[in-house]
Amino acid sequence: MNKVVMYATAVCPYCVRAEALLRRKGVAEIEKIRIDLDAAQRDHMMEITGRRTVPQIFIGSTHVGGCDDLYALDHAGKLDALLAGE
Repeated sequence: MNKVVMYATAVCPYCVRAEALLRRKGVAEIEKIRIDLDAAQRDHMMEITGRRTVPQIFIGSTHVGGCDDLYALDHAGKLDALLAGE
């Protein structure tokens, strides 16, 4: 299974929703990077994604985007393959 990294904050309902979908898909480990605790991580997230909002989700080397992007990927039937590294 591909590594999942999620840039998040403590009180973000979209982060919770995205994590719930990933857990339902069998993802046991999500590396959470809390940008509310580390301004340098927020700057890094904005630099590599071009976005300011959370969550920002990476599966393997692929930047999925935010919560809505993750759900769209799932509805398109492409999330399972990406998680599996196919």
